Order: sequence, then structure tokens, then C-alpha cells
Amino acid sequence: MPDSLRDYLDFAMEIAWQAGQLTLGYFQTDLQPDFKADESPVTVADRQAEQLIRRRIEERFPAHAIIGEEFGGEEYLQESAGYSHRWIIDPIDGTRSFVRGVPLYAVLIGLEIEGQSQIGVAHFPALGEMIAAATGEGCWWNGRRACVSKVNHLKDALIVHYDVTAFEKSGRAEEWKRLKQTANYRAGWCDAYGYSLVATGRAEVMLDPIMNVWDCAALMPILQEAGGYFGDWQGNPTIYGNEALATTQKLLPEVLRAIHGD
Repeated sequence: MPDSLRDYLDFAMEIAWQAGQLTLGYFQTDLQPDFKADESPVTVADRQAEQLIRRRIEERFPAHAIIGEEFGGEEYLQESAGYSHRWIIDPIDGTRSFVRGVPLYAVLIGLEIEGQSQIGVAHFPALGEMIAAATGEGCWWNGRRACVSKVNHLKDALIVHYDVTAFEKSGRAEEWKRLKQTANYRAGWCDAYGYSLVATGRAEVMLDPIMNVWDCAALMPILQEAGGYFGDWQGNPTIYGNEALATTQKLLPEVLRAIHGD
């Protein structure tokens, strides 16, 4: 019998937890990162966690493709396009937080089936939080149903965001300026943690001017099953926009108007 989405979700949750336990062995130690060509940090924990996840997937689903940040990323996207199932993983999302001992980092595991993001798991090992979703199965936060906020107006919203200099470096400073002027409160709880706050109703908007596919793959099903939106800054649901926005369906039109100055 073919694996169901529930089977895939249970498996993704299991391996995310295992990888998270591995990362905790390095967390808040004197771990020194290396730096990649784009100046982003990487550690032995990132590499070992991805190797663990890859090994478990290869054992269970040898016919599936795997895309990961540390071992086969963007260059493998085109090569793996013909696969019906593609696992897209980020072993430590928020490595800068991780190496500084800040507990907001995550293990991200997404599964794309026939070109559609169907499974998403965001595990925050140091916080003891796991948010998981599968298409049609709902979004679950530590075993309870997760839903986006019911705030009706952007003026009452909490916006979370990445490093503000990223908006300037990517030429999006004006969009960020317009959006932040409309909100009630702005806080820099970034990376996957910010998107988890939106999915669980603790914030209303999260956005990044630059995002890779492994940052996004787990988040789309999580936000969608929580009743929200995840996609690009134009309102297109996608994990391939090289940018990301998460919000509620209620606030999405107002957020887009603020971003684009309409």
C-alpha cells in the first residue's frame, strides 16, 4: 500500500526530532562556525544533522530526491525536477542564532509531491516546539491544532522580520518602510521562528526579502493548513519566489497594498 500523507508526516516529524536531538548536543557549547561563499555560517552540527536526515530518507524512500542546504542545494533543483517526491531540508534554519546560543533555530523538513508542497515540519529543539502539517490534515503545534490570528486590521498587527539591513541590501527598503509604518508593533524574531509565530496566531506578518527554497518548503503547508498565506510579495503561493511573506488570509490584501504603496 502506498504511503499516505499521514505516514509521510509522521516520518518527517520523527526524523526532525532525531536531528534536533543531535543539534542539542552542540548547542550552547564553544562551537566555531565555518563560513560559506555567501558569508553565511555553517557548523559541524548543520552537516551532521543533514547527513542524519538524508540517511533516514534514503533508507526509507530510496526512489525519492533530496535537496538540502549543505549537501546538494540549488544546483540539484533542476536535476531532480523529474522526481515525483522531493524532500527539501534545512538542517539548522537560523545558524547565526544557533552558534550564539539563541534558542530560535529550527530543523525544517518539507516534502514536495508532483510539484506541490504537501508536508511541512518545523522543529525548534531548544524550545521543545514542533509545528507540523500535511495537506488536508491540518496544522499541529505540539499536538494541538494551530490557527492563524483573528486580528482584522494591519494597524493592530504584530510584524516580525529578519535583519532590517537585508531590506536595504536587497533594494526593498521602501517596501519595508511602508509596511512597518502601518503596524502596531514590529519585532525581529526572524528565520523560521517568525513564520511559526504567524502559523500559531502569535504574530500576524512575517517577511524576508531573500529566501532559499530549503527555507520555504516546510513553511508553505504549515501556513496554508493553519489558515494563512505563504508565498512571494506579489500574492503568489510559492516556495520558489526567492523571497517570502506569511500572513493571514484576512490581512493579505492590506499587507500587499502596504508593501506596494497602493
